[in-house]
Formats: sequence, structure tokens, C-alpha cells
Amino acid sequence: MHELGIIIHVAKSLDAVAKENHLTRIGSVTLEIGEVSGIVPEYLTDCWSYYRKKNPLTTEAELRIETLPATTYCEACKKTYPTVAHGKQCPHCGSFGTYLLAGNECNIKEIEAC
Repeated sequence: MHELGIIIHVAKSLDAVAKENHLTRIGSVTLEIGEVSGIVPEYLTDCWSYYRKKNPLTTEAELRIETLPATTYCEACKKTYPTVAHGKQCPHCGSFGTYLLAGNECNIKEIEAC
């Protein structure tokens, strides 16, 4: 389960932001999770529920998750398409000369201080 490692990294980032901005509490954090990132949102939420209690800064903080759609680009026809629905083969021209543009990321989108 790499979700706990992700939460630990997020918590360290929150600590740094809090220190830099003289925050004493965080109300919520919003993460953007790519559709094909391999991160299981339910596991991430469970890990957050456990780990947030270890730091007074995040004890009551809510975790919000936004899913970013996976998009693939076809080098042959120069079009994009939804990755999950079509996989590696371009639905426009049938080419396998494609690559993922977006959808495998994990970003801190927003931190709400209170």
C-alpha cells in the first residue's frame, strides 16, 4: 500500500506550508489524483484518517479528492482521447503510437487554513 507513503509526503508538505505561512491549523486539503495513477482513493482516505491524528496541525482536517481524467495523445493523427475507454490504441486512427498526456499525477491542489 503506497497510499500511506503518499499521505506522509502530503503531511510533510503541509507542515512546510504551515511553517512558511505561520498556520496553526489546517481545515482541509484537496488532492488531485489521476485516473490511472494507481492510487486507490479509499485507501488514501483510510490512511489520511489514521495519519492526520498524529499531527495537531491536521487533527481535524478533511481530505478532499478530485479525480483527473486520463488523456492519451496519438502521434499519428495528432488527436487526444480518453485513455480508460480506449487504452493504448487510438480510437480515431487505430495507431498504437500513443502516449499518456495526463491522468497519472497526484497533486496538492488546495490547502484551506482555519
